[in-house]
Amino acid sequence: QVQLVESGGGLVQPGGSLRLSCAASGFTFSSYVMRWHRQAPGKERELVAVITNIGGSTNYADSVKGRFTISRDNAKNTTDLQMNSLKPEDTAKYYCNAQRVFGLRVANYWGQGTQVTVSS
Repeated sequence: QVQLVESGGGLVQPGGSLRLSCAASGFTFSSYVMRWHRQAPGKERELVAVITNIGGSTNYADSVKGRFTISRDNAKNTTDLQMNSLKPEDTAKYYCNAQRVFGLRVANYWGQGTQVTVSS
């Protein structure tokens, strides 16, 4: 059974930090590209950060570049999102996503999300 379980969300003041973690099970984690997305109320889900399965290359949305860092531990089947210098506009539900392409088929898994609220 495939599972992605996010943790680490909460309430933080502007300028503060949080570290989100995503624990994966039920699939070959090291073969999947991992992403963090977020969705704020009334807005579309947006891609925040991605890390490849081979080489661990990373990429970020312009809005979080220099503040957020995505990482993965293939031995522990986890991916983290370190979020620094948080802003109120970072408030959203954050989702972990695993994706792998098998020829014409795409395996795409999502977690249930963890809420991040940035407010004073």
